[in-house]
Amino acid sequence: MGIKKSEKGSKKVMENKKNEKKDVGSAASNATIGNDSVFASCSFSSLGLHPSLCDELREKLGFEVPTLVQAQAIPVILAGRHALINAATGTGKTVAYLAPLIHHLQNYDTRTQRSDGTFVTDLIDLLEIALVLVPTRELCLQVYEILQKLLHRFHWIVPGYVMGGENRSKEKARLRKGISILIATPGRLLDHLKNTSSFLYTKLRWIIFDEADRILELGFGQDIQEILHLLGSRKAANDNKESTVPRNSEFQRQNLLFSATLNEKVNHLAKISLHNPVMIGLEGKTRKPVSTIESIDPSESDEEDEVKYSSKIATAVDYKIPTQLIQRYVKVPCGSRLAVLLSILKHLFERDTSQKVVVFFSTCDAVDFHYSLLSEFHFSTDPQTKERVIQMFLGCQTFRLHGNMEHEDRRSTFQAFKTEKSALLLSTDVSARGLDFPKVRCIIQYDSPGEATEYVHRVGRTARLGERGESLLFLQPVEIDYLQDLEKHGVSLAEYPLLKVLDNFTLHGQNKQVKKSVFIDLHPWVLCLQKALESFIISKPKMDELARKGFCSWVRAYTAHRGELKTIFMIKKLHLGHVAKSFALKQQPSLVGQSFQKQNKKRKRFEKKSGLSKKRKVARVT
Repeated sequence: MGIKKSEKGSKKVMENKKNEKKDVGSAASNATIGNDSVFASCSFSSLGLHPSLCDELREKLGFEVPTLVQAQAIPVILAGRHALINAATGTGKTVAYLAPLIHHLQNYDTRTQRSDGTFVTDLIDLLEIALVLVPTRELCLQVYEILQKLLHRFHWIVPGYVMGGENRSKEKARLRKGISILIATPGRLLDHLKNTSSFLYTKLRWIIFDEADRILELGFGQDIQEILHLLGSRKAANDNKESTVPRNSEFQRQNLLFSATLNEKVNHLAKISLHNPVMIGLEGKTRKPVSTIESIDPSESDEEDEVKYSSKIATAVDYKIPTQLIQRYVKVPCGSRLAVLLSILKHLFERDTSQKVVVFFSTCDAVDFHYSLLSEFHFSTDPQTKERVIQMFLGCQTFRLHGNMEHEDRRSTFQAFKTEKSALLLSTDVSARGLDFPKVRCIIQYDSPGEATEYVHRVGRTARLGERGESLLFLQPVEIDYLQDLEKHGVSLAEYPLLKVLDNFTLHGQNKQVKKSVFIDLHPWVLCLQKALESFIISKPKMDELARKGFCSWVRAYTAHRGELKTIFMIKKLHLGHVAKSFALKQQPSLVGQSFQKQNKKRKRFEKKSGLSKKRKVARVT
């Protein structure tokens, strides 16, 4: 059964093809910055989107007008041009590519048929299909949810997703039934491309890389190159200027790269996947690549239309942070870090009981330790208070999220934190890219990011779409030079008034007129809280074990800083006794490390005897 286009749809397609080149320049030039520097002074309808889609954007997502990046990108995508889009986090990049896709696909008024396959339809008609690649499972689910909302009036457009952790057989069945827009993580997509015979993609029209830099940083570079090769979208050195049509497709392929930061890896991906792209978001303007940049093939360096890039682009404009974000740092002695973190969290939730806070850690073990601690720790400043009436230290809902969690736990945490009005999320960098948690008011970077670019992505979880937000970076005195590294990229932080916050806490029987210490580690509140934390840890064997694991993994992560950051984050500069204290441990670090190593050796001996180690290796491979 063929798929017929409506007369109205056919006319629109013809009109779009006639005017697309003219529309790119005019629509992009009309995308001027509004008063809040986030939203544009135009409408979605003026960008050429279908009226029903404009209604969906307003009713389902609350977009009355487009953001600046949407106003710049949508006309370019509608025109069929390849594009590299660089914009600040929280500026609506997901809608910037989903809206044009839906606009094109809504012309087809019949559902994808089961016999069509994933990317196959009757050869009489041309049903265009889209593939969206994302770095993480959480972002995959988020894009899918947004897509479902926008497709409420376009029931014939079928969305779908494939990602690690999901049942592969069920994914195979969905691919066989037919999908119009597929969202995928690279590893699982490559798996299906190689091993799922019903996964057909001859009608593939769009490939979108969302958070392209994160995809590459997670080690998917080789997978991406293989995916592009299998899909026929990788450019070879001897490709000519007209090589945008894949060898296994009837369609003019359109590739799009979206990223909040630019670097050499992203530039390389652009080289092998984009043809004569439009550059969007560089210095707030829409422009084509300049001719002074190295080409892919030296023999074609004289061709004006060849794809050309340079690392100079990445270093000039790769740090984009919302102007309404309040950025601060707090300098804390190593041994007082834990007590200060809990104090600041307590202050935030007492100041505003209806808000969300995200705290970033460097390791999964650190997340597990702090999550268990905050879920169980009780504290009272009155020694006469009976145990049964002692309240939790933090009276908010607490969640954790990291890559070592089971897939279903990650999914439920992601959904639950999004819907809560007031909650705390403890996470690794698995939450740092692309995820949109509504109403997050504050981001705390308890462990410094591995690279300055990660700082940008972490703080991007707040101050989204013009809303206000705060960020707080924890630094030890020996790490204070990290501020200079951020300033090189135009990121300036003010100091957080920590002593003022600590002075607001009172202890039982303490005279308010007593002068507080000017030293954080000698502050009465910090000393009292630290003592209570250490007593709690030593009384709970399970917590003590989590603290030891957290300490050991933290030290390993700290020594893994690369490049120029090695001179700032040097483990030799730290007192490991103070590091142990930051995990509320009283034992000497060497004893903690030895104890942990003994436990590991004991476990490995037991696994070797029982044959569990072989099973574990098999499980990791699968």
